[in-house]
Amino acid sequence: GMDALVEKSKKLTGYLEFVINSTSEKLEIITPKENRGCQLSIIAQGMGKTLHDKLTTGGVISDWREPNVIRCAPVPLYNSFEDVFRFGEILKNSL
Repeated sequence: GMDALVEKSKKLTGYLEFVINSTSEKLEIITPKENRGCQLSIIAQGMGKTLHDKLTTGGVISDWREPNVIRCAPVPLYNSFEDVFRFGEILKNSL
């Protein structure tokens, strides 16, 4: 039910946070931990749009917000932990 989706959302987003933080010190998550949904906004120091474009080429669907924010959303209805892991691999290869 809905409780299971909320729980999966929290775990997926937490895992995404872990993947991003363990990938590069140049990535900064600016979404506050309190009351966040299944979306993280990331500032990629000095890499912004170029990194977003590389992620897109790698098959990642994310959102670009001027001037320098990439938004990623692991949606619990159709994203898995494996998807987040693969995102991390694509992210590493894109940096």
